[in-house]
Amino acid sequence: MEATTLTDQAYQRLRQDIVHGRFEPGDKLGIEFLKRTYEVGATPLREALYRLSSDGFVQVKGQRGFRVADMSPTELEDITNLRVVLEGMALAQSVENSDDEWESRVVATFHHLTKAEMQKEPDIHEWEVRNREFHLALVSCCESPWLMRFHEILYDQHKRYRNLARVDRSTRRNVHAEHIAICDAALAKNITALCEANEQHIRRTAEITRKLLEGNLEG
Repeated sequence: MEATTLTDQAYQRLRQDIVHGRFEPGDKLGIEFLKRTYEVGATPLREALYRLSSDGFVQVKGQRGFRVADMSPTELEDITNLRVVLEGMALAQSVENSDDEWESRVVATFHHLTKAEMQKEPDIHEWEVRNREFHLALVSCCESPWLMRFHEILYDQHKRYRNLARVDRSTRRNVHAEHIAICDAALAKNITALCEANEQHIRRTAEITRKLLEGNLEG
């Protein structure tokens, strides 16, 4: 149990550091370096790295070890398209299975997200947390473990791109209005409107990210 716990801890910490850009695409993930960084043994780290490779965050380079997975505008488009389809399926199932507790979660997380978005000087970390809580609440009644697993991977893969590109939240885009549209459709149990609003939200983020990513690659 302890080994599994150590592996899980290493997996979560490495995944978050990759998603948040602490390790950039192509960075070598040497075992000795990671042992010093996370104060975890080699075996849990290797197990965590192989799990991350199956999720697409890490690449295994044969005898050359582990590296952070590369990123590209083409992959971003692929991730975006898959996220739209699979998240739409998760949203539909969640609404169909929804109950009063689901509605309360959606309302509460939207309230917290609204407070984070209405601050004069937004705290980006708080916004990320509240944004994730809201989107997870929306799909919280989806009963497919496989669908939820892929949803989580694609969400974090999308977030990784957004973080690397350093999306400028001062761009002319009313993210709060997008969240209102999503929330209103969800509470109305209008699956078609919900999926459409969610798709527009995802694709707008991806388009801004793609432009900034291409600028970074050219630079």
